[in-house]
Amino acid sequence: MSSLLVFPGQGAQQPGMLHRLPDAAIVRGCLHEASDVLGEDASLLDSPQALASTRAVQLCLLVAGVACARLLMENSAPADYVAGLSIGAYPAAVLAEALSFSDALRLVSLRGELMQQAYPQGYGMTALIGLELTAVDKLLAQVHSERTPVYLANINADNQCVIAGGDAAMSALVALMQKAGVARRLAVSVPSHCPLLDEPARVLAAAFTKVPMQAPRLGYLSGSSARLLRSAEQIRDDLAFNMCRVVDWRGTVQSAYERGARLQIELPPGSVLTGLARRVFEQGTVIAFDAARLDTLKALLDEEGRRHR
Repeated sequence: MSSLLVFPGQGAQQPGMLHRLPDAAIVRGCLHEASDVLGEDASLLDSPQALASTRAVQLCLLVAGVACARLLMENSAPADYVAGLSIGAYPAAVLAEALSFSDALRLVSLRGELMQQAYPQGYGMTALIGLELTAVDKLLAQVHSERTPVYLANINADNQCVIAGGDAAMSALVALMQKAGVARRLAVSVPSHCPLLDEPARVLAAAFTKVPMQAPRLGYLSGSSARLLRSAEQIRDDLAFNMCRVVDWRGTVQSAYERGARLQIELPPGSVLTGLARRVFEQGTVIAFDAARLDTLKALLDEEGRRHR
């Protein structure tokens, strides 16, 4: 049996999320490093005003994920696999030691700025709950055009997808749903995981060529392809282009389960990925960092580590 750490994507952010992190030396160290690298006080990134910025949101998710995962794995058995949804792939890569935390901070700062500049307003993402993928595809075919762009962005579960595109296009698609499912606009102000972000992804990929990376020390599962990536080049490509690729989170969690993962711990903030994983994990434990004591989580990680050995 093995363990999986998962890191949430944009939309999971919460005002004050960095101030609610555990008061521990390793967490303070991550915040100090972030402030030094970014040249600003990282603790100010989580105010309601700051979180209106895509850059601040993504940096908060990176810092929170790395800080809490390092705290969890301090003097504990290491996790076997890591995976992240969209921006969550960056803390996953840092924990797998494929990418340094300082380089991740610089790249995520650029990533957020590029995405924000590309679509400052009039675009976003909407979750569709209760519809099968085939039904979503039919709705997209009815609405999508050059003037009304809308795309499939995430496959989160068998009956939960996310679409991305212009406000008018998403509204038109939701209107066609009638009572077939529930639509919920996400707290994401850019149209992620679709061709609208091809150009920003290419700019980010150019920046990635100047950053040293290495093969992961933990199993790194791509949230886009749901495959285990073993080389630095594969992970470099995955991180640079995941903003414009469809997320297959359902497939990613299924892949981890099929590889023997029977413990999933979701790093802060929130527990959205925990709810999604319960549909896949027929056996084992699925739990969120925010919903449990640290010593309980460490004990679960150690127990899974002993079983794996």
